[in-house]
Amino acid sequence: MAYPHDAIVFDPRDIDLSRSPLAGKVDAETYVLGAFNPGLTRLPNGNLLMMVRVAEALRQPIRDAHIHAIRWDDGRYVLDAWPLTLVDTSDPRKFMMRGGGWRVMALTSLSWLLPVELDADGRRVVAVHCDRAIVPREPYQCYGVEDARISRIDGRYYMTTCSVSPERHSTTLYSSDDALDWTLHGIVLDHQNKDMLLFEGKVDGAFWAQTRPLGDLYFAYPPDSPWRAGPSINLATSPDALHWKPHDRPGIRPHAATTATARMGGGAPPVLAEVDGQRGWLTLWHGVEPSGVVGIYRTYWTLLDEHDPSRTIATSHAPLLEPAPELTAPLADLMYLDDVVFTTGVVDGGAHWIVASGEADLACRITHVPKEALTAGA
Repeated sequence: MAYPHDAIVFDPRDIDLSRSPLAGKVDAETYVLGAFNPGLTRLPNGNLLMMVRVAEALRQPIRDAHIHAIRWDDGRYVLDAWPLTLVDTSDPRKFMMRGGGWRVMALTSLSWLLPVELDADGRRVVAVHCDRAIVPREPYQCYGVEDARISRIDGRYYMTTCSVSPERHSTTLYSSDDALDWTLHGIVLDHQNKDMLLFEGKVDGAFWAQTRPLGDLYFAYPPDSPWRAGPSINLATSPDALHWKPHDRPGIRPHAATTATARMGGGAPPVLAEVDGQRGWLTLWHGVEPSGVVGIYRTYWTLLDEHDPSRTIATSHAPLLEPAPELTAPLADLMYLDDVVFTTGVVDGGAHWIVASGEADLACRITHVPKEALTAGA
């Protein structure tokens, strides 16, 4: 589907690495592997803020028969080295350790978050706030801070991020009065719980969130079930946004009738909206079709009941957004991945939704989706 505005607004070429938090602190040349997966919110001044994930990688990670990676260690950045004979480097974003009784990986980059201010409609960059970058501060963030999602609740901004370390693959929470100066509150969800999205508003006085626990084992649905076993979008509630109880009823699950959403996870924080005359929580999420190394990522939408978000009241089985190779064609020399659009934010733009996505794990894409484009059953 063609939209009235659909463009790359920020990419690795827009980052001045001399102002990176790693500048002068790593004894090797680095480059920006990707500037992508931006959290999105509206600032008090009316402009938009993207919290961009910057994946900063070593220019030459392989040397002397070893592969190297960056790690934060108590305020400094160090390089670790593993013999090439011990790793699998088929995925450019990570390398897997061979052997052992379970999967162990390391990253080819270290991620930090860069606040990028856009104009009110998300068409152009107004400012890049390098002095407000979010960087590792605790041991549970030693391999980086990834994939911010921002929600404004009762006048305060809340930001979830994925923190990566050998200790755990956890969700951490920040809060702010202005979306520029953030306070870290620590871990709120433990090991391998990705894509935590806080609803932009409370339900009966409680915070609600979508979560996505990961694991290597799932139990089968009955043969005639409409659902497919595997990663799904779950729900949790909290009195204070810090202490979370998983909701007893499931959230959004993969359909057995298609492989296009065989894997799924949360995208943009749910917002109150009206679709086809029905009011509820609009959630944009990603479905992954198995293909190649990482699969094909697309964005879908679902409308959840305003008072019981475990109940779906409308959805579309056709994707809202698909990967757009024409948008990344000017970045062909920087591409290392394709077939990925990963939506991470949505803001009301009046007659349209302003949707922020990571495109090809490389750049930030802003799409204006007319509200009438969301039609149930499409």
